[in-house]
Amino acid sequence: MTGRVATAEIDIDAAPQDVWDALTDPDQIAKYMFGSRVESDWVEGSPITWKGEYEGRAYEDKGKILEVEPGRRLRLTHFSPMSGAEDVPANYHTLLYELEQHGSHTHLSLSQDNNKSDEEAEHSRANWEKMLGELKRVVETA
Repeated sequence: MTGRVATAEIDIDAAPQDVWDALTDPDQIAKYMFGSRVESDWVEGSPITWKGEYEGRAYEDKGKILEVEPGRRLRLTHFSPMSGAEDVPANYHTLLYELEQHGSHTHLSLSQDNNKSDEEAEHSRANWEKMLGELKRVVETA
């Protein structure tokens, strides 16, 4: 991971497979990721898109699946045109989800690299913590 890295972590009272399903099922993703609709086949090298509306503006973010270890690890890139940055590789973030089973719960960590400043990294961390909290709620109430 490069640049400033934002990391968020949470413990979820569920098996890793249940958490994995929530990370890769578009219907579940929409429930915890601010209504975003995700499209991907979750195969290394494949594209991934996020579509939705934020503060009244439609968006379509994009990236590429880099690594898939079902139930354990998911790594992908992410770019949002709403950032105002040019669509070049240097402006993409890498997102890394790592799952570890601890007894009856799963520890999930999410890291996002390539934040341009400490403030951007903190903003990203706070957003990811909120999203992980919603993911926990969705998985634990399923």
